[in-house]
Amino acid sequence: MSRLMHRSRSLVTENNPKSAVSEIYRSLRTKITFSNRDTALKTVMITSALPGEGKSTTAANVAVAYAQANKRVLLIDADLRTPVQHHIFELNNDRYGLSTALAKHSELDAIIQQTRVENLYVLSAGPEPNGPSELLESPEMTALLEQAKARFDIVIIDTPPVMTVTDALIVANKTDGVVLVVKPGKVKNDTAAKAMAALEYGQATVIGAVLNRAR
Repeated sequence: MSRLMHRSRSLVTENNPKSAVSEIYRSLRTKITFSNRDTALKTVMITSALPGEGKSTTAANVAVAYAQANKRVLLIDADLRTPVQHHIFELNNDRYGLSTALAKHSELDAIIQQTRVENLYVLSAGPEPNGPSELLESPEMTALLEQAKARFDIVIIDTPPVMTVTDALIVANKTDGVVLVVKPGKVKNDTAAKAMAALEYGQATVIGAVLNRAR
């Protein structure tokens, strides 16, 4: 699939903002915003139980939806094993990104990339490191998220699926809220339930689930 086609199919909120699907993403944005009435959610992780459920597409479109609402948005690709956000937004991922930022203690200004969408910035995953889980669990990751929260209105984090590696559970514990994307027919109910239970056991704040491509 070409980059242009990948972008066209993935970023419906940018390419067809008046569509019914774009309205669903805007509705999801609103529900995330008001999911916690006591304190504003600044860091929101979007994940799934298994690969192929649409978590990355959901994260990208929710980020665009927030940017279209005049929010300053940072989308972090924390899937250090199979990242796709740089493909979706047609950005560089060869020399720097989250992996190099954590390893070299880089400042945000040096590693984030501005997208074609006004107000939206992306921190790509960067080159695949030797120990993704260790990097995500490091104090540097905690510090980077704190820095991002101070600079942006909302930080959206795309992670690997919960049931494949421990990365998602590590990041979930560092965020204000988690959204689980579920694709009916792709994942069995008990697998989705196990993913939800794993997140809750890891003391993550699960704010809701998204049924992707449900009939």
